[in-house]
Amino acid sequence: MRSIGELARASGLTVSALRFYDSAGVLVPAHVDPVTGYRWYTDDQVAPARLVAGLRRVGMPVAEIAAAVRAEPAAVHRLLDAHLRRLEDGLADARRELSRIRTLLGPEEPAMTTRLVLSRVDLARAIDAVRFAVGTDPDLPVLTGVLFDVEPDGVRVVATDRHRLALARVGAAQVDGPPTRALAPAGFVDDVRALLDTGAGIAPEAHLTVEGTRIAVSVAGRVVSADALPYDFPDYQRLLPRTGGEPPAHRFPIDADALRTALRAPDAPTLHREHDGRSYVVTVLGADDRGLRVIGPDDATAGVRVGVDARYLLDALDAAGDGQLVLELDGPIAPLAIRGSADGDAYSILMPIRL
Repeated sequence: MRSIGELARASGLTVSALRFYDSAGVLVPAHVDPVTGYRWYTDDQVAPARLVAGLRRVGMPVAEIAAAVRAEPAAVHRLLDAHLRRLEDGLADARRELSRIRTLLGPEEPAMTTRLVLSRVDLARAIDAVRFAVGTDPDLPVLTGVLFDVEPDGVRVVATDRHRLALARVGAAQVDGPPTRALAPAGFVDDVRALLDTGAGIAPEAHLTVEGTRIAVSVAGRVVSADALPYDFPDYQRLLPRTGGEPPAHRFPIDADALRTALRAPDAPTLHREHDGRSYVVTVLGADDRGLRVIGPDDATAGVRVGVDARYLLDALDAAGDGQLVLELDGPIAPLAIRGSADGDAYSILMPIRL
């Protein structure tokens, strides 16, 4: 048994918060001493207490926290999705209200402008590497664009739909102005990609400009521009490998064409999983000293087994290109990365499916 102070230290909740969640019926002690009134908790209550602490930090209502503590994982995920949509709607409302207040205050300082001159071919390659991962869920508008994250010497191009994340970088650019970022609408990105093709043989360079909430790309005097989406893109940086950090536990070279053929084979072995009322077809990858391959769901001979959505993996393979690629992963439920063997700045991260 753990005292209330011990559970507080193990969970991240304060003692007063634990008393509150006891009185609210959310996290009731396993035993209360009838003489002293001291609360005692079991080891099995540490995980629920940590869940409560996390949900409390993101502002979930107490009634929903109580439901989450008692619900199955699928139901908890639905509660999380509903709360995230609530937060995003609230942020959108706040942005509109702040915009109204700014209008009342009168003209603001001129918007900062950042201009980049970069390779037309490299920018086209970067867009091709991430476009497939743009989200289409109308309930998550923050994921329906491509982030242009301008750095002192280049720009990162990022897209995600929650199930996969794709990232590429255009370096060796001339950057005039402060670091900035703009979440570009998908339609604008498609127009830019077409513009970059029309510049083939005419101009080796593309010019990217971010001015306030406006983003534009020009090639040989032709310009495509749009208003950036008014959302804060998720913190993709936390998924990136840290310089000097631990290397991935597993790193497998893969033949992109051979793996595509195996994934598309009519008789490719699969299994089915249910989540949140939807059915998913899962492909199992196995890896050992013979390399990485598609295996049967019941094949236990591979040293490493990981489940993936074959459609998402094929998208990542097509974006990475032909020839030799590299697959990196730390475990069967950790995100896995697909990299081109030559370009370390472009890769996709996929969420695996629990087998």
